[in-house]
Amino acid sequence: MTVALMWEARALPGRGADLLAWARERARELPGRPLRRETFRAPEDRVLVITWWDAPYDADLPELPEPDGDLVTRAAHRWRFESLGSV
Repeated sequence: MTVALMWEARALPGRGADLLAWARERARELPGRPLRRETFRAPEDRVLVITWWDAPYDADLPELPEPDGDLVTRAAHRWRFESLGSV
């Protein structure tokens, strides 16, 4: 089974580049190696990281930590999905 972990945070105004750099570095430091990792950015200084893992849905998988409070407007949002394949 492939499990996708999604992590999304919104930077404080003007800190989008800092949050992006922080997320990229933390994603590279994750213990274990995901099948795939992709990083996205969006308006309003939002950063999204998705990692794909070959594991059961409820496996204990490494996730990005919470960024420091001086970098983000709120706690990071996290979701877990089971992949149903690609087209």
